[in-house]
Amino acid sequence: MNKWLSRLAMAAQVLRYGRLPESSTPDLRHLSQEEITEIKSFFPMPKFFIFGHARSGTTLLARLIRLHPQVHADWQAHFFTRPPLLRGLVADSLVADWLSRRSNRWNRAEDLSPVLLRAAADFILEREARRLGKNIVGDKSPNSLLDGQAVREMHTLYSDAKLIFIARDGRDVVLSHRFQNFIDAPQHLSPDDHSIRSAFEADPEPFLHGERSLFTSKGLSQAAAGWARNLDETDRVARDLFPGQYHRLRFEDLLADPFQELSAIWRFLEVDPSGLEQVVASEMTSNPDADWQRQKAAGLVSNLEKGKRGSWRDLFTSADKQVFKQAAGQALIDWNYEKGRDW
Repeated sequence: MNKWLSRLAMAAQVLRYGRLPESSTPDLRHLSQEEITEIKSFFPMPKFFIFGHARSGTTLLARLIRLHPQVHADWQAHFFTRPPLLRGLVADSLVADWLSRRSNRWNRAEDLSPVLLRAAADFILEREARRLGKNIVGDKSPNSLLDGQAVREMHTLYSDAKLIFIARDGRDVVLSHRFQNFIDAPQHLSPDDHSIRSAFEADPEPFLHGERSLFTSKGLSQAAAGWARNLDETDRVARDLFPGQYHRLRFEDLLADPFQELSAIWRFLEVDPSGLEQVVASEMTSNPDADWQRQKAAGLVSNLEKGKRGSWRDLFTSADKQVFKQAAGQALIDWNYEKGRDW
């Protein structure tokens, strides 16, 4: 019951503010370079993290990255991207006091919290990679609940790691997220949203041709602003905190030339991409998420092509376009999705 109450409270925060509040737990001190070097003697594998707004291709990217025989990636650890975060392990005041107690001779007169958290995360990551015979490991977790704060959280414990950020056209993002909510989270829909969902299921044609909106105006505006904020904050903070350790790409470019984009990422992770072109091409033919959605709610998604670029051109109404331009038009220009606002 407590778990469901917590999720409902989290959903209410997102609906009201478009994001979760930043963590109220005390700030962690950053791991020192000496501590990082020492920890890596126990957990030597290079680490990376994949961030991106939800529904931006993060899962596809992780699936492709781990095709390399040296690289493992899995998802949704949410170490830094969704409360209670990794730091939640030491949020209890009694635990924090124990880890920093002056009489504790094991903590070297420092708060032991960041060392414990880094060791815990490293163990979780490396045990899976070792089982698969791989020596580079990373997690992908969408950061659209905490945006740039997620990058800061990561930097506190993993200033030595690499960060990959994937962006997708926000108009397709909000559409994909809309249908995901229709299918996976109808219990969180407002009465107006339920009406739209029911109308679409009964007669999708007006929606599929941009004659009737899939959104409420307020909901679309909040979703668009959240997407723009995620791109701006994540990219800005990552460039500042991870110079030389940050790689960004667009979902559309990944679809257009998967091997070229993957080759750049694998080189960024310092592994050789040679000989993997056919493996990547084969993986691109599967879409487990689309298969799952068809099984769960075929009536809602049978007319949609999952992962398609530019679906918004058919489904956005004229009013939708104006709302999105006002909330996130500049972000579309900044990320080269549009050259201006006359779309």
